[in-house]
Amino acid sequence: MKRRARGTRTVLVALAAATLLAACTQDATPSAPDAAPAPSAAAPLPATAPTPQGLLLTADFGGDTVSFVDPGRGAVASVAVGRAPYALAVGADGRAWVATAEGVAVVDTRTRVRVARIPYRTATGPVTDGEYRGGGMGIALSPDGARAYVGVNVPGTTGVLEVLDTASREVTAVVPVGRRPFDVDVSRDGTEVYVTGHDSFDVTVVAAGPLSTRRIEVAPYGTEGGLGSWLKPHYTAVRPSDGKLLLPFEGERLAVVDPRTGRTAVEPMTADTHQHGVALTADGRLLVVGTGAVRPGDGKGPSLTVRSPDGTERVVPLDGPHEDVAVSRDGRTAYVTGGFTRDGHWNGITVVDLDTGTTRRLPAGTRPLGIAAL
Repeated sequence: MKRRARGTRTVLVALAAATLLAACTQDATPSAPDAAPAPSAAAPLPATAPTPQGLLLTADFGGDTVSFVDPGRGAVASVAVGRAPYALAVGADGRAWVATAEGVAVVDTRTRVRVARIPYRTATGPVTDGEYRGGGMGIALSPDGARAYVGVNVPGTTGVLEVLDTASREVTAVVPVGRRPFDVDVSRDGTEVYVTGHDSFDVTVVAAGPLSTRRIEVAPYGTEGGLGSWLKPHYTAVRPSDGKLLLPFEGERLAVVDPRTGRTAVEPMTADTHQHGVALTADGRLLVVGTGAVRPGDGKGPSLTVRSPDGTERVVPLDGPHEDVAVSRDGRTAYVTGGFTRDGHWNGITVVDLDTGTTRRLPAGTRPLGIAAL
């Protein structure tokens, strides 16, 4: 067994075959969603009216849709996009690119119409549900909006990064990356793409021009346990100040990766909880979603960590597991999706006031995972 950061608990690193793939996370029969407070009824948007600014857009992993969500009232419209949508990216032109099990759906968020669905070039097996299903996971756009990059999970083997031309809506290249590409990010200048390989303990750095690759192992706890380990990378944030990659682990360690040198520095964290989604505010605060203890007694409950650039942290408790997070344009509100990739998910968003730490639950979508503020 391998000690965690403070040596106060042990982590199982060898699991029986039946539970090995459960580590982050086996998707069994979904549990019933938790009840959430009922807000005032949200009137649907008129079909011909333009989408108001300030709405949220969620990828409804359990509903085959994206939902438009009023932060005060809840979901007001939805658009069918394809099976098990995981993540999404929204361009300056108002088009959302949604990674589903069937392909990348393109949604005009101003008119709320799906205008295309682009099939993957890579064979990923039957179209199914659940976190281990084949198809798109992380997705990102180049700064100029000319390319979309989607990490495609290929069950049982390494994944790929598919590059899409957003004008022609065609896949133009396929690049091998790590296993189960949870997240895809792009450098501020658009010259590099970073693919977080959950099951391979790595980030693949892809040069956007020649599409050459470099693998950086990111494993502050080591790789003992392999697929059965909980101590693997999930989501990555690119720090604007220096381009370094920020990957949180277990509410105990923040891996700060220099993509140029491949070197990793480790900084302490304080939430003591299994961690997934990340976002950065304009003033440099890192928001990290804590999903709760991976085993009873082995960590604290769900939370949102608000980490300042100087490393100080405030931990906001959350009611139940969550998956990903987006931040309002003014940086004062965080929106945390309750979809979660494991059991315990619920159909909504927790709205967090970052000034006061107060929270409220907002019903929205069906098992929402990815989220963006329009």
